[in-house]
Amino acid sequence: MKKTTIKDIAAAAGVSPASVSMILNGRNLSRFTEQTIQNVYRTSRQMGYISKKNQRHKNPKQTILIVCPSLMNPYYATLIQSMEQEARLRGFSTMIWTTYWDKAAEQEALEMACEPYIAGVVFSMIPQQPKLAEETSKVVPMVAVGDRAYNLRLDTVDVNNYSAGRMVASHLIALGHKHVAYISTTLNDEHSSRMKRCDGLSDEYFQSCPSGTVTIYSQDVSAHKELYVTGVEHDVGYALALRCLKESPHITAIVAINDMVAYGVRAALIDAGKSIPEDISLCGFDNIYPSRFPGVDLTTIEHAIIERGKSSIRLLSEKLRGESDLMDENAITRVEYQSNLIVGKTTGTVRR
Repeated sequence: MKKTTIKDIAAAAGVSPASVSMILNGRNLSRFTEQTIQNVYRTSRQMGYISKKNQRHKNPKQTILIVCPSLMNPYYATLIQSMEQEARLRGFSTMIWTTYWDKAAEQEALEMACEPYIAGVVFSMIPQQPKLAEETSKVVPMVAVGDRAYNLRLDTVDVNNYSAGRMVASHLIALGHKHVAYISTTLNDEHSSRMKRCDGLSDEYFQSCPSGTVTIYSQDVSAHKELYVTGVEHDVGYALALRCLKESPHITAIVAINDMVAYGVRAALIDAGKSIPEDISLCGFDNIYPSRFPGVDLTTIEHAIIERGKSSIRLLSEKLRGESDLMDENAITRVEYQSNLIVGKTTGTVRR
């Protein structure tokens, strides 16, 4: 069979061979419209073209690109390992691209996703640039793992973080905690799960404990810190907990955005001479494996990390191999896992 050439792609896409060469090699992209770039990417994939620089890949069109923000948090390490387990079972190799919550790095990942040797893409979080991801998904199949987001036009495997926040609030209200703090790393719309956990916590208190309060403490973390400060989540939890103790002495419970931040809060409380949960109760989210260690036993939310990772690869595989019942390009598949409260030894009845 005759190999597809740049001239073949140029003829099919209606552009010059020089334009095809520049686009596929990522040179002078500002000279072309987004429509032209996507047209060339799409045509090259459909015609099975593999550039010389990518011929070293042993399994062209069998590589799944996994995009993740960090590998330090055991949540992402566990999620990605479960993805790789399922990918190998289904005959796919994997490539990991770490963004450290940097939009430029995410854009680079989406550009790489259009290379012909990439079979599909799995985001281990909701993309920071959803519109760009949606456009790229027209060229390469894509699945995102994260938070329920009805306005996202991507196939997703998710959990309901808003409900998870309400679940934690109900638990603390039942224990008599009226005044709680919510401690988080960067808190904005680009981190939907953090926002929705906060919203769920606040709304449940407003509805079920109107005399109570939810005080929010957050600290912005730059992409540079994400990359170079390996313990950044622990550090943020530690610093904000000390600030909370100083500014809000009436707080009887702290809810951390995730278990890693909760570990930092825990260290700060212990260093400040506080007993957990006798003085202050503590909750996290994700139920990563260190949370079950003796001496930690954190109250947290189980988010089915392993099951969701495997499910994302299964969903992508079905799309790639035409096994899905919903092959209409306008159809969006959403798989939702239920969250569960894991009650550990870090929460107890409010102090008198």
